[in-house]
Amino acid sequence: MAPGGSICTEVIESNSTVSDYDSTAESNCASVKTSIVLGGKHGIYSNNGVYELLECPVCANLMYPPIHQCPNGHTLCSNCKNRVRNCCPTCRYDLGNIRCLALEKVAESLELPCRYQNLGCHDVFPYYSKLKHEQHCRFRPYNCPYAGSECSVTGDIPTLVAHLKDDHKVDMHDGCTFNHRYVKSNPHEVENATWMLTVFNCFGRQFCLHFEAFQLGMALVYMAFLRFMGDDEEAKKFSYSLEVGANGRKLIWQGIPRSIRDSHKKVRDSQDGLIIQRNMALYFSGGDRQELKLRVTGRIWKEE
Repeated sequence: MAPGGSICTEVIESNSTVSDYDSTAESNCASVKTSIVLGGKHGIYSNNGVYELLECPVCANLMYPPIHQCPNGHTLCSNCKNRVRNCCPTCRYDLGNIRCLALEKVAESLELPCRYQNLGCHDVFPYYSKLKHEQHCRFRPYNCPYAGSECSVTGDIPTLVAHLKDDHKVDMHDGCTFNHRYVKSNPHEVENATWMLTVFNCFGRQFCLHFEAFQLGMALVYMAFLRFMGDDEEAKKFSYSLEVGANGRKLIWQGIPRSIRDSHKKVRDSQDGLIIQRNMALYFSGGDRQELKLRVTGRIWKEE
């Protein structure tokens, strides 16, 4: 038994992500000064085993400071240390508060390829810069933009377009103008509202038109907004307008489409789109005001 150690009776495994690197981490230990390159421009990994040493045995993610170790020298990341109830997942001794400063120093000498190398990113980064880059890498996969149900599918834009068409049965249209009709027999039932999504192919890119009902405070509202299937910088090259109305009155919205990097909920909750109050929506519907009949028209254009 390690000096002062005690055997734990329970180990809880976790699939947590790596913690953010703390640039103020201690480094007052003996260090390895040689530079070890684990990946190059073509992703050729070293066989020296250092890369494997930096993988957390619980979550299998790369470890960033603070890297912890038990009295027997077994290491794990900071996130997992909090989840295994201070019990080493390898030997089951109490972890205590021991930092593996030597391994942290070794990590400073490493260079690694981006994890999205197979998707097109061929850059190589110092170990402690890699995580920050990957959080914003333009090659990282996108989340499925479909709303109204949980969907865990990720991929590049062509993959998601095919997924929306084949799996979610989303309507696909070519052109930069649209005429969207929404009909609902009982506009009071917001909990049963249909989340509608249409994908437009325009200027060789894809845009998602969302239309839905949701509760805004105590009021029921309808909202239409556009998202761009790509990154934010490219989304800013486009603008769009939406219009709804009847009986000599209309509402008009003009804005910039949001990237699908922003979640559907984030865009909706920011109210960045055309919002139609229920009473106004019923007025536009005409008739006995008991059935919702809205027609939303719009267009997309590219800013010069």
